[in-house]
Amino acid sequence: MNHFILMAADVAAICLLTFALYVRRHRRRDLAVSYLGMNIGVLAVATALSGSAAGVGLGLGLFGVLSIIRLRSTELAQHEVAYYFSALALGLIAGIGVEPMWLTLSLMGLVLAAMYLGDHKRVLPSYRHQTVVLDRAIAREDELTARLEEVLGAKVHTVTVQELDLVNDKTIVNVRYAYIPRTPGLHESLQPHEAHPVQATAVQATLAPAGVA
Repeated sequence: MNHFILMAADVAAICLLTFALYVRRHRRRDLAVSYLGMNIGVLAVATALSGSAAGVGLGLGLFGVLSIIRLRSTELAQHEVAYYFSALALGLIAGIGVEPMWLTLSLMGLVLAAMYLGDHKRVLPSYRHQTVVLDRAIAREDELTARLEEVLGAKVHTVTVQELDLVNDKTIVNVRYAYIPRTPGLHESLQPHEAHPVQATAVQATLAPAGVA
């Protein structure tokens, strides 16, 4: 009877993890299918092996083998890796069935709560990570940081130079930064000042032929 309750709890948990959290936030269908299939597969194998003496060891070995296969098959973002391991953990916890039952259900709830909070949009919302290609070869770190802050409009925290090409005048950097939203009022206040040089140039271009004549 306990196995049926844990199986139902796992199905409910993986549906919450996949559809209520991952798909709603990241909208990637192929990984949603992967999370569901991997979770149910691990649940089935762990449940079948839970009665044997080597059930736990084989379950953990299956966890490791599936992790290696999946992570080598395609490139995943770090948050996608976290969802992937959460799906595996849910299936393994429900399949092994730790006693008492409330402990198993609590562990599954803990996994869901960790993913809900860790991947919430209000947790470090301004912090970003990006690979940037600059059209200049910049060797000095202070100058490179200033240029990145100008381009990104952000406060740069960490810069790692991946490639410095002095021949083609190019710099490829891995940058971690905190995005600073631009104030609309400041942008609007700059527009009148930027318009005067253009108007003056247009007047000179109009009067030039008359002066020559």
